[in-house]
Amino acid sequence: MPAAIEAVIAAAIEDFFKSRQKPSINALYKEVRRRCGQQGLRAPCWNSVRDRVAAIDPAELVAAREGAQAARSRYHPVAGTYRIERAFEVVQIDHTLVDVIVVDRSHRKPLQRPWVTLAIDIASRMVAGFYLTLEPPSALSVSLAVQHLVQPKLDWLDGLGIDANWPTSGLPETIHVDNAKEFRSKAMRRGAEEHGISLQYRPIGSPHYGGHIERLIGTMMGAAHLLPGSTFSNIKDRGDYDSVANSSMTLDELERWFALEITRYHAERHRSLGIPPIAAWQEAVQRRDAALRHPYDPEGFRIDFLPAVERMVRRDGIHLFGLRYWDDVLSIWAGRQGRQLRVSYDPRDLSTVFVRGPDGQRYPVRFADLRHPPITLAEHRRAQTVLRQRGRSLEDEELIFAVIEEQRALVDAASGKTREARRFAERRDRALANVEPAAIEENDLEHAESGDILNVPSFEVEEWS
Repeated sequence: MPAAIEAVIAAAIEDFFKSRQKPSINALYKEVRRRCGQQGLRAPCWNSVRDRVAAIDPAELVAAREGAQAARSRYHPVAGTYRIERAFEVVQIDHTLVDVIVVDRSHRKPLQRPWVTLAIDIASRMVAGFYLTLEPPSALSVSLAVQHLVQPKLDWLDGLGIDANWPTSGLPETIHVDNAKEFRSKAMRRGAEEHGISLQYRPIGSPHYGGHIERLIGTMMGAAHLLPGSTFSNIKDRGDYDSVANSSMTLDELERWFALEITRYHAERHRSLGIPPIAAWQEAVQRRDAALRHPYDPEGFRIDFLPAVERMVRRDGIHLFGLRYWDDVLSIWAGRQGRQLRVSYDPRDLSTVFVRGPDGQRYPVRFADLRHPPITLAEHRRAQTVLRQRGRSLEDEELIFAVIEEQRALVDAASGKTREARRFAERRDRALANVEPAAIEENDLEHAESGDILNVPSFEVEEWS
């Protein structure tokens, strides 16, 4: 082929075909014909253009058309294998949106796709634990997934009415995660450090480092595609199936399904291992030089992975989120402690915080005003948004609770009509489901503000969307 035509083809490939628009071979051929016509050259045949594209290094072509990361993930060599021999030597954790739409418990109407955080033991491929929630991934969801993988599963399975063997429990040596912000939170790093767990982060641009957890997620989602309300993996697979109209499972029912599916997965032969994961677990446990470690204080372990802030103990207690907390145990530090103390809180229930004293002991501290009901952090933030819009004080505790009560009434009234209201009500009810109202004794009331319950000025609260 004449050099002039070769130059036209090479130039068209370089500045037209190697672009993020990813034009087809036919589009490239039309461009070559157009350029040849402009220069008075005879256009080559289609096969000649195709052959010159085929001669290009595929990695180079993918890097130009899809980006360097896509080229690395597809063509970069992965040297060696990731061999782990001991149980809980390495546990991988990751999140995903479940390919199923759940319904609320009250009205059985569609809500949304929930998030699941899964943990897998690399040596045995056993699912070490999981956590299912309507909330996006956060430091709290990671904390609760870690708590589930560490705790024995027998009582939890009994509570779900499942008779199965799930023997994984204990403190892992290393937790392997990606670089998402919830895995790099202070709560995650602090909790891992205090309990002797090493955190290993996946190198950026190296998705194969998380291959085990990714394959587990794919396996679980493949099984979930058989559930009512499945969204499948993509629009093409879903076809004309109406996921919203067919949704029928609540989050609690989906959690029980996950537990059943995981215990079934444990008992089936694993393709890579050649034996069921539960058998591989027994072998991996025997290869350990020492027994698995367990937290000596399970409740303290849970608290150590919660979000926390540093606060001074004032003479009137601890102030957090514009709310005041008090307990007699604070008396020895009130106004005397020269440094701040760590205050941990659970976003699902702000009625109690956990103060870590100078001796390392954790002390639960309740609202100073024991008449206040338990609230979630989400409710508190929405109340502050309303107060900010009205120019009211964000530090007025009574106003905050008045707005929350108004919002709860609005949400409950609208929950049968709008999906957003049902979502918020379901999240609130699930967060506060296990909260028991604190018994108020006469000596407790001495710490509450004196006088009758305050008459808070009434004002309208706008309905949110």
